[in-house]
Amino acid sequence: MILLIYLAVGAVAGLSAGLFGVGGGLIIVPALVACFSFLSVAPDVAMQLAVGTSLATIVVTSVGSVRAHHKLGNVDWSCWRLLAPGIAVGVVCGVMTATLLSGRILQLAFGGFCLIVAIYMGLGVAPKPSRQLPGGRGLTSAGLGIGYFSAMFGVGGGSLTVPYLSWCNVRMQTAVATSAACGLPIAIVGSASNLVAGFGHSALPAYSFGFIYLPAFIGIALLSAPFAKLGALLAQRLSGPRLKQCFALFLLVVGSQFILEAL
Repeated sequence: MILLIYLAVGAVAGLSAGLFGVGGGLIIVPALVACFSFLSVAPDVAMQLAVGTSLATIVVTSVGSVRAHHKLGNVDWSCWRLLAPGIAVGVVCGVMTATLLSGRILQLAFGGFCLIVAIYMGLGVAPKPSRQLPGGRGLTSAGLGIGYFSAMFGVGGGSLTVPYLSWCNVRMQTAVATSAACGLPIAIVGSASNLVAGFGHSALPAYSFGFIYLPAFIGIALLSAPFAKLGALLAQRLSGPRLKQCFALFLLVVGSQFILEAL
């Protein structure tokens, strides 16, 4: 039954990524925390295990996404090359921070992140394109922040990268495509860091490789990619603003629940 739940989580996460243009981590992490509670996983590692597993599944889904955007010629690889080093360092620092934090504090932080994204999406808040892309140091510094918070919360970084690039006057199609490309190093480095950080932890359940839970990874990865394509097709037919408002409401509920449980 738990495997069926993981398959369902993968389907919903992929569908939401295609429909709303944000990483499935915002679905995967809360769902896995609930599943791990049912499996009596130690609260001290449940949140870290959910974040690490989420990042591992994003590796699978982001490969197809990057390939599709590259074929359309929308990825700004010169910008990506400057963001990527900062992202890689930021991800390692984010994983280290998440490992040091208690499960309760990490839950509070994730709940707050959900609320911020909910307000951003629900109210249609978007930074005005009031500047140009900075040079190498500026982009690397931006990548550092994007990688750090993405790794802490187990997301692909789209909710951070797209607003930043839009603020820098990057065309929206290019911003989304470049953000998707940035999600790959976030997921790869984040997964490797979580595997190392959690290796040999005594409180982890069986079939865990560091902070990556293999049964959940397989179940989610099987359906997330095909359902992401379905979500993208549905997004072409449905009202974008209304969809974002519905998802924002969902995040508002999830974020509030995480905060209340942690208090």
